[in-house]
Amino acid sequence: MRLFNKVLGLLTLQALFCLASASEKNHKYGDNEAVVLWVNKVGPYNNPQETYNYYYLPFCKPFPDKKAEHSWGGLGEVLQGNELINSQLEINFKVPLNKKVICSQTLSTEHVSTFEQAVQRQYWYELFLDDLPIWGFVGEAKKDKNGQEAIYIYTHKAFDISYNKDKIIQVNLTSDDPVLLEDGAKLTFTYSVTWYPTSVPFARRFERYLDYSFFEHKIHWFSIFNSFMMVMFLTGLVAIILMRTLRKDYARYAKSDDDMESLERDLNEESGWKLVHGDVFRPPRNLVLLAACVGTGMQLALLSLAVILLTIAGNYFEERGTILTAFIVCYALTSFWGGYTSGGFYARNDGKHWIRAMLLTACLFPGVCFAIAFSLNTIAIFYHSLAAVPFGYIMAVILLWSFISFPLCLIGTVIGRNWNSVPNNPCRVKRIPSPIPDRAWYLHPWSICLAGGLLPFGSIFIEMYFIFTSFWGYKVYYVYGFMLLVVLILMIVTASVTIVGTYFLLNAENYHWQWTSFGMSSSTALYVFLYSIHYFLFKTKMSGLFQTCFYFGYMSMFCIGLSLMCGAVGYLGAAAFVRTIYRNVKCD
Repeated sequence: MRLFNKVLGLLTLQALFCLASASEKNHKYGDNEAVVLWVNKVGPYNNPQETYNYYYLPFCKPFPDKKAEHSWGGLGEVLQGNELINSQLEINFKVPLNKKVICSQTLSTEHVSTFEQAVQRQYWYELFLDDLPIWGFVGEAKKDKNGQEAIYIYTHKAFDISYNKDKIIQVNLTSDDPVLLEDGAKLTFTYSVTWYPTSVPFARRFERYLDYSFFEHKIHWFSIFNSFMMVMFLTGLVAIILMRTLRKDYARYAKSDDDMESLERDLNEESGWKLVHGDVFRPPRNLVLLAACVGTGMQLALLSLAVILLTIAGNYFEERGTILTAFIVCYALTSFWGGYTSGGFYARNDGKHWIRAMLLTACLFPGVCFAIAFSLNTIAIFYHSLAAVPFGYIMAVILLWSFISFPLCLIGTVIGRNWNSVPNNPCRVKRIPSPIPDRAWYLHPWSICLAGGLLPFGSIFIEMYFIFTSFWGYKVYYVYGFMLLVVLILMIVTASVTIVGTYFLLNAENYHWQWTSFGMSSSTALYVFLYSIHYFLFKTKMSGLFQTCFYFGYMSMFCIGLSLMCGAVGYLGAAAFVRTIYRNVKCD
C-alpha cells in the first residue's frame, strides 16, 4: 500500500509539473556550451501513427558501444509515441562546424532492402534541438538515364540555427549529398552547423510552426458566422415554441371548471403533451445506464471546457504531450462532477442500486477507451512501433484512475444522492402506464433521434475538418479560441434541437422522452464518424492495417466521448424544458 501511495504521489507531481506554464529548462546557453540533439522517431509520411524508433532503420551510430541516453518526458509525451535518444553529435552554442563525419557503414543486402522500402514509403524522421522539432526525409527516388527508378539516401545534414542573445530561436535542416543505394555501397554520414543571429524574440519562436493561412482562412471565419446564425435561428425557434405555441396550449388546458364540457370536447378532439402528464416523469428504462451516460457526459463537457481554457491560458500546444497530460489529469479531477450528476439523477428517479450506477459511471468511458487502446497497443507491439505504450505507463494511468478518479466519483455520487436527490416533479406519476398511440414514421423516436444530430453536426463539421487535418496531417492546431466558441455553439444548438424534438415527441403522446432526448443529441457523433470515414477515404493517403486500425480506433474513442457529452447536454436541456412546461399547467 505504501508503494502504491509513493507511485501515486510521484505520478501526480509529474503530471502537475508537466502542466506548469514554465518549462523545466530555462533554454539559456552560454558560449561554447553543449547543445543536445535528440533523435526521436521515423515512419511513413502518409501514416502519422505508424512510427518506429529512429534506429529501426539501419543508421550507424557515432559511438555504437556507448549506452544510449534517453530523455523520458511526461505521461502524455510517452502516450503519443515519443522516445528521445541522444544523437551523440557534437553541437556547441554559437560554434560553427564545417562538415564533420558522424560515422561510416557498408551496406549489406538486408540494409539495402530496409532503406529501399523506407524511401519508397516516404519515410521521414523527427529530431529535437532545444525542444524545437526538426523533420527530414530519409532519401528520395529518382529516375536514372535508362528511366529506371533509383533509390538515394541522404548522407549529410546541414543545421542552420538562429539565436537571440543566449537562446535558440529557430532550427532549419537541409538534407543533402544523396548516395545511390546498392549492395556493398559505403555510406559516410556527415553533418554541419551554422549559427545566425536573429532579432525574433524567444516568445515568438514557435510561430513558424503555425499555419496562419490555413487556420485563419476566411472559410474558418465564415463557418463560425454560419454556426452563430444557426444558434440565433434555433434559439428563436425555441422561443416561438415557448411563447406562442405553449401559450395557446396553456390557454386551452387552463379552462375553468365551468367550461368542463368544452374542455372535454377539446381533449377528445385534439392530442397534445398535456395528456401524458401522468407518465412524463415516469423513471426511464435502463435507469442505471442512463444515469452513467448523463453523469459521464457532463464530466466530459466540463473536461472539454477546462482543457481548452488551460490550453488558451498556457499555450500547451507548444510542448510535447502536454495537452494529453492535461486531459488525463483533468479527467481524473472532474470525476467528482460526473459522480455528483449521476448520483443525483439516479436518486431523483427512485433508483435502488446506486452502487451499480456509481461503478458504471466510473468505468463507462475509461473502460471503453481502455478496451480500444489495449487492442491498438497489441497491434503496435506486433509491429514494434513506438505507438506501443510501455507497461509502466499503462500502470501509471490505471493507478491514476484507481486512486484519484474512482474515489472522486464515489464521493461525488454520495454527495449527489444526498444533496441533489429531491425529485420535485410538478406532476404525479400514474400507477398504470398509458398506451402510446401509433403515429407517423417521422414521429417515431428513432426518426427523431436520427434527425436530431444533423443541425449540431452542421454547426461543427467545418471545424472538424481543421481538427482532423491538424491531428492527421502534421499541422499544429493553435486556434483554441475558435474551438471554445464552437464547443459553446455546439452545446447551445444541441440543447435547442433536443427541446424542439422533445416537444414534438410529447405532442405525439409519447412520454419516453428521456432516452429519445439523449439519443437525439448523441446522434451528432454518428455523423462525425461518417464524416471521418469520408475524410479517411478522400482526404488522406493512409494505408495498411496498422494505420487503419489506429485511425478508426482513435475516431471511435473520440466519437464515443462526443456522443456522451452531447447526449448529456441534450438530455439536461430537455429535462429543464419538460419541467418548465408541466409546472405551468394544472395537473390532477
